[in-house]
Amino acid sequence: MAGANQIYGAGMTESGVTFDHAQLVMDNEFIKMIRMVVMGIPVNDETLMVDDIVKVGAFGDYLSLDSTLKLMRSLSQPKLLDRRVREEWEVEKTDLYTRSQREARRILETHKPEPLPDDVRAQLRTIVAQADKEAGVG
Repeated sequence: MAGANQIYGAGMTESGVTFDHAQLVMDNEFIKMIRMVVMGIPVNDETLMVDDIVKVGAFGDYLSLDSTLKLMRSLSQPKLLDRRVREEWEVEKTDLYTRSQREARRILETHKPEPLPDDVRAQLRTIVAQADKEAGVG
């Protein structure tokens, strides 16, 4: 892209004055897609599928090939961006923000973080204690 190597401000709105959980969920999806683009498109014997092209021929059915399905699944698979056709979308008609709010609520209600390893917890306690000492706290 433009040479940037840092993504900043996920979940923030109003220049960082406000934090929005739904915006964080949306930004997470966008960041995943950006990372995929930045990694580039692999060009090799597998992705070129030359043997399959020769076998199937012009105007053949590539969608039924296992290799097509495998490579298609390696592409961006957003959870929240809606790529359905209009007729299917009109059944529910939810926008990205609404879907992101639902996902943020689901995460907040169900996520169980893995506890930190004891050595990491001890190291963090040491850092905090040192910072408190330097600040004259406690």
